[in-house]
Amino acid sequence: MRGRMGALARHALLLALAALYLYPVALMVVGSLKPDALVLPELATWRGLFPREVSLQNYRDVFERVDFLRFLGNSAWIAGATVVLGLAVNAPAGYALARLRWRARRRVLAFALALLVIPFEAVAVPLFFQVSWLGWRDTYTAQIVPFAANAFSIYLLYSFFLDLPRSLEEAARVDGAGPLRTFLLVALPNARPALATCAVLTFLTQWGSFLWPLMVTSGERVRPLPVALAAFHTLPPLAWGDILAFAVMMVAPVVALFVLFQRWFVVGAAYTGPRSGQSRGAAQRPQEGRPDDV
Repeated sequence: MRGRMGALARHALLLALAALYLYPVALMVVGSLKPDALVLPELATWRGLFPREVSLQNYRDVFERVDFLRFLGNSAWIAGATVVLGLAVNAPAGYALARLRWRARRRVLAFALALLVIPFEAVAVPLFFQVSWLGWRDTYTAQIVPFAANAFSIYLLYSFFLDLPRSLEEAARVDGAGPLRTFLLVALPNARPALATCAVLTFLTQWGSFLWPLMVTSGERVRPLPVALAAFHTLPPLAWGDILAFAVMMVAPVVALFVLFQRWFVVGAAYTGPRSGQSRGAAQRPQEGRPDDV
């Protein structure tokens, strides 16, 4: 009986926390479906979640007032290209740190870990000057290339590759495969959960990036959605229904992406938890064959 009451209390707490976090999202979605004149007056009442009128006019207004599809395409291209380029860079780096033997490997790993504690704001200004010197301002390149190599993705993949059984690589070497073929044909297929986790996290980060695109873009040609939303907020007349509709359309793709890749994301996050910690401990003992004798 006591255990059942405890379970009920935990579930009640979880439901309360879920309601707390979902309430602003529900207000955003419901507010985007109201006539603009009713958004603020009903915000503090029960009609904030149960509107008297439902209309899609706010969504039509967004497409009439700004080129939303251009901003959507910009964000999709920037986030998608960063994911693809990032996986092409971070996966080999993680594998080389985890499974190959080369000089300064531990120093490079320590440097990558050190980068995790440096906030982006600390390097934003020097990076801005570098991008300006290269002539990349107001381009897609400035929003993609600096974020391809990611210290967190490298470390996550490093942790995942540490846990791969040595027997797989030994079988590949017996068949005559070198390090590159072993990486492409053995390591990558087994690393799909970790790759999916890196892809989802990178996509979410780039999709919601605001500070850097604000610094390096000056026009609408390459402007992503977060900066476009901030600019849309300043356009007269101030219509909160239109702003909420813009926000809903900006959030919807990432929600859909997370739902599609949720299983891989959870598996990858779980796999790089305590088990990867055990592998890192094993990696410190070369006599066990991981990773220094690979």
